[in-house]
Amino acid sequence: MVQFTLPTNSKVATGKAWPRPDAASNVTEFRVYRWHPDDAANPRIDTYYVDRDDCAPMVLDGLIWLKNKVDPTLTFRRSCREGVCGSCAMNVDGENTLACTKAMDDVGRAVAVYPLPHLPVVKDLVVDLTTFYAQLRSIEPWLRTETPQPQKEWRQSHADREKLDGLYECILCACCSTSCPSYWWNGERFLGPAILLQAYRWLIDSRDEATGERLDELEDPFRLYRCHHILNCAQTCPKGLNPAKAIAEVKKMMVARRV
Repeated sequence: MVQFTLPTNSKVATGKAWPRPDAASNVTEFRVYRWHPDDAANPRIDTYYVDRDDCAPMVLDGLIWLKNKVDPTLTFRRSCREGVCGSCAMNVDGENTLACTKAMDDVGRAVAVYPLPHLPVVKDLVVDLTTFYAQLRSIEPWLRTETPQPQKEWRQSHADREKLDGLYECILCACCSTSCPSYWWNGERFLGPAILLQAYRWLIDSRDEATGERLDELEDPFRLYRCHHILNCAQTCPKGLNPAKAIAEVKKMMVARRV
């Protein structure tokens, strides 16, 4: 049987166990991944306790409570707290999700919080999304047209607008891409579910006039075709979107223009 051994400096250690809040009768345990780039220490899992009677119900609320009242060094991203910005994407209870829309009660036990998997960690729960955003820029996610710009707006029928439903709602949280094994192994060449869903959104926009060029840019053994439709992306998307379906539609467009 094959055995794999992690490098010594990547093994996650048991961290500090912080005391329970005084006089708190209703607490939820948090186990949070911690790592500081300036320390020589390995990553660790710190244990905290959140006073639920003094805290709102979401996982992000718990993290904010801990940062404000227990450990100000705890580092994570957050912004809107409404499931709109995607900043607080994390791995909670083994699933990539938005901490602001994941209720502590939905976990049902100790809340395990890790950074998004298979991305470089900047600090604690903050990951480096430089490559992810560079890939987004590479597909040019804006209208590409040759027709002179109209005086008011580019018109679009209701039927054509409806084709964008299930695509435009993507908030680029990277939950789907970081749940994809193909993206784990080929992250610098395979665009991943989130970016390919964005690419399809512009491919089928009736106002865009660069469909052929966009398909040419995706015609590559890695940029598009590393997707094997495992469907992790559709299962984990916190907005209920289906990137795998969008990728399949792009592949169909590739075939259609050859026949």
